[in-house]
Amino acid sequence: MRGIFNRCRGVLAALWVMLPAVAQASGEAAGNIVVVADTRRVTGVMHYFADLYNSDILMFAIWTVVLTVAMGCTLGFLMDFIMSRTGLDLKSRKIVEH
Repeated sequence: MRGIFNRCRGVLAALWVMLPAVAQASGEAAGNIVVVADTRRVTGVMHYFADLYNSDILMFAIWTVVLTVAMGCTLGFLMDFIMSRTGLDLKSRKIVEH
């Protein structure tokens, strides 16, 4: 009995996930929409990334991940340096859990 219930629950979950695709609430024009970045008024690095977004979305995603990690690490190390200069040493902190 439990197996039948789990199968029914799995089928209902699959139908729930596929419901928006079946409903097509936006009509038939949704297949014709193309999202692009407007490059007419941007210059420099912003123009490079806008062109990259328009031409190669995979490379744009890779650059996004790499730059996000680099900025996060830079800010983390900078804040650690600033906090250690002000006297807050978080490396020797004792964690007390109740």
